[in-house]
Amino acid sequence: MATFISVPLKKSSEVDLVKPLSKFVTSTYPPGEEQTESLRAVEELNKLRKSALGRPLDKHESSLEILLRYYDQLCAIEPKFPFTELCLTFTWKDAFDKGSLFGGSVKLALASLGYEKTCVLFNVGALASQIASEQNLDNDEGLKTAAKFYQHSLSLSIDSFNCLMFHLTDKMKDAIVAKLANQAADYYGDAFKQCQYKENLPKYFYFQEVLPVLAAKHCMMQATAELHQSALAHQKKKFGEEIARLQHATELVKTAASRYDEYVNVKDLSDKISRALTAAKKDNDFIYHDRVPEVKDLEHIGKASLVKATAIQTPLSQKFTDLFEKMVPMAVQQSMSAANSRKADTVNRLTGSMREATNLCNGVLASLNLPAALEDLSGDAVPQSILEKSRAVVQQGGLQSIEQLIKDLPELLQRNREILDESLKMLDDEETTDNELRGKFNQRWNRTPSGDLYKPLRAEGNNFRNILDKAVQADQVVKERYTAHCEMIALLCKPENELSAAIPSANPAKTLQGSEVVNVLRAQLAQLDEVKREREVLEGEVKSVTFDMTAKFLTALAQDGAINEETLTSSELDTRYGSHTQRVQQNLRRQEELLSQIQVSHQEFSALKQSNSEANNREEVLKKLASAHDSYIEISCNIKEGTKFYNDLTEILLKFQNKCSDIVFARKTERDELLKELQQSIAREPSAPSFNVPSYQSNTPAPASGGLTPVPRTQPQAKPQPPARPPLPNITPQAASTSAPVSTPVAPSSTNPPPVAPPSQAQGPPYSTYQGYPGYYQMPMAYNPYAYGQFNMPYMPYQAQGQAGYPGAPPAQQPYPYPQQPPQQQPYYPQQ
Repeated sequence: MATFISVPLKKSSEVDLVKPLSKFVTSTYPPGEEQTESLRAVEELNKLRKSALGRPLDKHESSLEILLRYYDQLCAIEPKFPFTELCLTFTWKDAFDKGSLFGGSVKLALASLGYEKTCVLFNVGALASQIASEQNLDNDEGLKTAAKFYQHSLSLSIDSFNCLMFHLTDKMKDAIVAKLANQAADYYGDAFKQCQYKENLPKYFYFQEVLPVLAAKHCMMQATAELHQSALAHQKKKFGEEIARLQHATELVKTAASRYDEYVNVKDLSDKISRALTAAKKDNDFIYHDRVPEVKDLEHIGKASLVKATAIQTPLSQKFTDLFEKMVPMAVQQSMSAANSRKADTVNRLTGSMREATNLCNGVLASLNLPAALEDLSGDAVPQSILEKSRAVVQQGGLQSIEQLIKDLPELLQRNREILDESLKMLDDEETTDNELRGKFNQRWNRTPSGDLYKPLRAEGNNFRNILDKAVQADQVVKERYTAHCEMIALLCKPENELSAAIPSANPAKTLQGSEVVNVLRAQLAQLDEVKREREVLEGEVKSVTFDMTAKFLTALAQDGAINEETLTSSELDTRYGSHTQRVQQNLRRQEELLSQIQVSHQEFSALKQSNSEANNREEVLKKLASAHDSYIEISCNIKEGTKFYNDLTEILLKFQNKCSDIVFARKTERDELLKELQQSIAREPSAPSFNVPSYQSNTPAPASGGLTPVPRTQPQAKPQPPARPPLPNITPQAASTSAPVSTPVAPSSTNPPPVAPPSQAQGPPYSTYQGYPGYYQMPMAYNPYAYGQFNMPYMPYQAQGQAGYPGAPPAQQPYPYPQQPPQQQPYYPQQ
């Protein structure tokens, strides 16, 4: 019966995906159908993980399908969620380590989705190998199914066994079968070599069972290759070569039978080779008398493979459906955020230039007392423009409204400062605790220092503090401007009779009524008003422009694998705002021309007016009232903008606080886990130094050096007992500390021990038909594509039961280091 190899599954601890993913969804997407659907998808993803990893899986294709669907889903959501910021920690146990009496199974926890994907991919390959090993080989359908799942396992498993059980049929030509078998021998030999050089892996019970199977299959495949190559030699009438190859095949099957018969059955193959060798010798002795060459002189058998590793292309499951299909990838989200920022800059630039033009216009007219000077030709009544400005101030709440807004600003500022201070304090407290434990445990506290991990968050916090400082400066400017104009603003809020009494009277200038200068000046002011109204309409149009770059970003990501956000957004902004920019520039040029004409006309108007002190005083008050109105509108707008700024910043700071809280909680969980492991490690440490056991107290023979050590077929004969032990020698602590520890011999078990005891430097399988193995096997760079941590583990030589340790104790095992945490307008107020 053929012996198939299967790989055990890794086990994972339970992880709550709902809380962190739901928090990201609710903070990123506004309430609505899209958010509800994404939250529902999060629940489904959590259920899928429990189904794939939270229960024992049957060795059936349906169980494999669940694993494939979960892996596909991980690949689909990886670019859509910022897992480096979510602090999701995935914990997996070693598939080959079953733990011991004093310690549980080896496990590793990493805050990396790539680590989760790697472990799930390992389980996909492992389960595929288990399904293949369960197939019925008595029919062609079972053979095909086994081959399919083994190919599936090899294609998907990372650093798995590079081996495949070839089903060699008599329908193939001998030359092809020989090459296939020779290639299969190489696969088994490479797998054996890799298992030996996986440092501490051979100590696991699983590898104690697998290693002899790999070595036996290596021999059997080489023997099969020699058998079929001998048939090819017979066809070419090379009878001596035929005998040499059959003799070599006989030696190979004898080696497998003598060492590994508990694991494989070589009787059928051995009988077939034996019959062929007997017939070949008989014919050669009586008929051909061809010289039998040495094995080393035989021509190498070629190699051929029926299988090859295929690239991993998602989705692996044919039934996969993306639960988060409507969510855009993080690259698109980040590009959208940058595009929105560029759009806001464009809108602020256009509206800012128009507002500056309006302020300039109002300032020039106020300095010229226009249009009040044209309306005040009587010299007694309140000009109509001043009355309109008074009503506008009263309708907006007057002094009481603006004073209340100014009073609320410090409270909003303080609220934001408290949120920011509390967020940074959480980081400070956790970092202080981390530094204290690092000082206590020194090198044992082998996780990323909090000071290094929090650098991005602290930089973000400093940026928020700078924004608040600039906002305080803006508040102070607004308060000073209000103080300078509050008296005249209060006058504007008075009834018409009180306002009229407060404005000085002047001699009438009735001679100016109906003059050409007045008519020209009035026409120019009317044109200027039209320019200002056009600007208000244009500002509304600029603010109402909407466009969505999502589709273009998704297309660019699909076609190029990256998004050139700046180029795409700039092109779209030019298209959307190009005409508006031209109209704004034309409007500003028209205002500049009109203001120049108005100033010339006003000089002529002033020269015609009768000059006296009363008229000058009246005109000065009217100027101040007009300026007070403009200042009130501007101050009110600035304070409302500041209020909105503080409220918006509060939401952003609350998200920043949640981010700090999440990472501090994750660090606390990691800290507690590390403390627990350190306590267990300290508890398992010996309380006294080790010492050498006298050689006569050990009855275990030294192991044979070099090659594969055969397993003893029977229990060793009892040896004479040594004389009574003398008292233990007095060993000082200094002497004990300098002596190398020696493993206590273990009596041979009643069960069959592992058949191979590799020496301190692993040897290749016997009778290799290719170049010898190097002394040190370096794993290729593609060994682990998700290398999120470098674990420098010393080489732990394999030691079988009943044998003493090899000379030279291995270096001490370093603890696993914790991985690096992966390590985020022109308005009046600063923008975050």
